[in-house]
Amino acid sequence: MPKLLCVYCSSSTKLAPKYYAVGEQLGREMVAHGWGLIYGGGNIGLMGSVARSVKDAGGTVVGVIPDFMQVRELAYVEATELVVVPTMRERKRVMAERADAFVTLPGGIGTLEEMTEIMSERYLNLTRKPLVLLNQDGFYDDLLRFFERMVAENFKSAGLAELLAVAPDLAAVWELLNHPKPYLADPLWC
Repeated sequence: MPKLLCVYCSSSTKLAPKYYAVGEQLGREMVAHGWGLIYGGGNIGLMGSVARSVKDAGGTVVGVIPDFMQVRELAYVEATELVVVPTMRERKRVMAERADAFVTLPGGIGTLEEMTEIMSERYLNLTRKPLVLLNQDGFYDDLLRFFERMVAENFKSAGLAELLAVAPDLAAVWELLNHPKPYLADPLWC
């Protein structure tokens, strides 16, 4: 089994074509760089684009999907392995435990929740696995400014920027995964 890259991203089918194109490119490049995919198990939206491109390139795809989503026929049944779990929380736990690293593509509140949970785990030194945010076309610029404001107004201690690496494009994703910056600060519990 190759190293598994957990990809967090949108399941929306209404995105601009550029997002699906980058998702497909990411999938192909994952296989070329020796990575398999672990993700939320869906067959639609950006999630489906990434999974299909990994599979089409001959890579390993591990989908983790809650049973209520599988029942709605939203599962990518062509996955190398499809893990069916009872809840969304269990889905996140399995993906995080089995992943060797994380990449976040553009997405909605579910994507944001998944990414910030890994940020929190890095902050608390519960994981040291790399976390890369692909800021495609500045999609996450406002979020990154919000993180800066958290620190500026003392809602979060300094070092928030060290919890994730920000990639402006796919080429930077691979550089950041190959040379991750560790987060080794002691948690300050704030």
